[in-house]
Amino acid sequence: MTDTLPSLSPQDALVAVMVAVSASDATIRTAELVAIERMVNHMPIFATYDIDRIRVVAQTVYSLFEEEEGLAALFGLVREALPEKLFETAYALACDVAAADGVLHQPELRMLEEIRDELSIDRLHAVAIEWGARVRHVKL
Repeated sequence: MTDTLPSLSPQDALVAVMVAVSASDATIRTAELVAIERMVNHMPIFATYDIDRIRVVAQTVYSLFEEEEGLAALFGLVREALPEKLFETAYALACDVAAADGVLHQPELRMLEEIRDELSIDRLHAVAIEWGARVRHVKL
């Protein structure tokens, strides 16, 4: 598959990062899927996005996860598609997906760390983004 990697739009890249976090622990939870759909339906960055693209992008992520160097290929696609000003947006969306079910599993934490590193998210900014996700998804 790495020979025929599709190019992604900036919105596709954001969706790919969200799907990657959701799929990182090999269990895609309903709360995470609902969070992705909700963000795509309501966030201004996705105003012109075709929601049917989510399935295509998700399949690309799943296929890449099955390859030896798939994660590196995924981040290459994401960095190529996203303007740098959207790197923190991608990280914030990933944090929201990870927090959506109220539990951060170890593979999700590792994926978030990978996203931080791959997108060169400033550590202080990352802490603020993570805190925001945590307080948005707290349960009574």
